[in-house]
Amino acid sequence: MVSMEIYHIVNRGVDKRKIFTNDKDRFRFVHNLFEFNDQDNVVNNVYFFEKPNTIDVRRQYKKKKRKLLVVIHAFCLMDNHYHLLVSSKVNGGIPKFMKKINMGYSKYFNIKYDRSGALFEGRHKKILIKDEAHFIHLPYYIHLNPLDFVAPEWRERKIKDFKKVVDFINSYRWSSHLDYIGKNNFPSVTQRNFLLDFFGGEKEYMNSIKQWVKDMDINDMGKIVLE
Repeated sequence: MVSMEIYHIVNRGVDKRKIFTNDKDRFRFVHNLFEFNDQDNVVNNVYFFEKPNTIDVRRQYKKKKRKLLVVIHAFCLMDNHYHLLVSSKVNGGIPKFMKKINMGYSKYFNIKYDRSGALFEGRHKKILIKDEAHFIHLPYYIHLNPLDFVAPEWRERKIKDFKKVVDFINSYRWSSHLDYIGKNNFPSVTQRNFLLDFFGGEKEYMNSIKQWVKDMDINDMGKIVLE
């Protein structure tokens, strides 16, 4: 069994609409993952990252010691949804964090694009990972989701160009994958010690995810993929 309560969380745009239209939006959401993971209240400013030139969101804000609501083990942004792998740091940490994330990003998005109404299709989907066999595979699955953009056949284990797949994942910056292989991307957003210890370090994680691409069977993961 997994030694802590870890949840896979997914939220999708209403009517499957895009919630990230460009890199400025993606930077904003990553900023929120960092900034709103705090027991204290934070200001949801409307800074739009007009000139995003940093790989560490901490440099955009005054330094302040945070009191974390959750441990963010992994994340991935797609065009119309996002994935999180999280554990609670305090009682009620996950629902408070998710409320701050979804409300904060929705406010930013609606102001920027002059729209109103709900951005997300409803309450986020969340499932507790109880089976270690599922837990072992889930971080890989989350980080490989962007393959839908270049090799959607990956879900049926019919990858035609393995090198292309690996190169794409190692260049896709809108997830925590790069930080797990030792390339500083958004290192302040995730807390990676637990997973890196579990998988045996950055090198072993990289070797394992390559093998998983070849051998995976998503059908064996059941409902924990939430899609």
